[in-house]
Amino acid sequence: MSAASGGAATKRGRVLIIAGSDSGGGAGIQADIKAVTALGGYAATAITALTAQDTVTVHAIHEVPAEFIALQLRVVLQDIGADAIKTGMLHRADIIEAVADALKLYAPDVPLVVDPVMVAKGGARLLQPQAEAALREILIPRATLITPNLPEAEALCGLSIPDAAAMPAAAQALLKLGPKAVLLKGGHLPGEQLTDLLCDAQGSDAQGSESFTSSKLHTSSTHGTGCTLASAIATGLAFGLSLHDAVVQARAYVRRAIETAPGFGHGHGPLNHAHMVKRD
Repeated sequence: MSAASGGAATKRGRVLIIAGSDSGGGAGIQADIKAVTALGGYAATAITALTAQDTVTVHAIHEVPAEFIALQLRVVLQDIGADAIKTGMLHRADIIEAVADALKLYAPDVPLVVDPVMVAKGGARLLQPQAEAALREILIPRATLITPNLPEAEALCGLSIPDAAAMPAAAQALLKLGPKAVLLKGGHLPGEQLTDLLCDAQGSDAQGSESFTSSKLHTSSTHGTGCTLASAIATGLAFGLSLHDAVVQARAYVRRAIETAPGFGHGHGPLNHAHMVKRD
């Protein structure tokens, strides 16, 4: 019996989240736990950093030692197990190395969703420059899916993505880094339409690619959308959904969470992660 199975005979929606904490509750571990729970999954965590953060910016980051992060991963995977794993803010190269080593030891076959978090909504850098190479070379090749936005994709593949027409070539370049699939998020492009591109490593060029298009929502309540989307996809995979179905479910969940956002804060406000939860 593998450590990741945790003794479970069937998939149960267990999602292990490896990410930083957001004191404002809108992104990071807090958003991840809310999304997984709202979609019926079970969220376990390995916290990689503490942030003093609100809707405006990240005011400070408190480091967590890499060996303690690895310990969190070992004890959770050996006891509870996981049906899917999601990474968010990893911050440093030694953290990425520790995460990759732990996953190789304790969860080698568990689906992995990598959200390559580099910069917060308010502009604060969440991944040290020297850690980009470690992310690209060590963790991304292990991923079932990576979910970069356009600036993250440009940093990872070295290509400019000025418009939607440039997205397929960028997605193919990202696939060459080794993940099984890429969900390239087009929200940074101008215009009234938002297009995300899902590309599978089994295909080439137009083959194995699928576009998801929706109208843009004009709102400042977008803090934590990337974290939420990646965790929602991981939850779908944890319940045995296909990648396509997990993406469709996650995009619908995030859209509704933005539409019903509570309007908190003075910057980029949080989503309504609990929109699916009925209240008396």
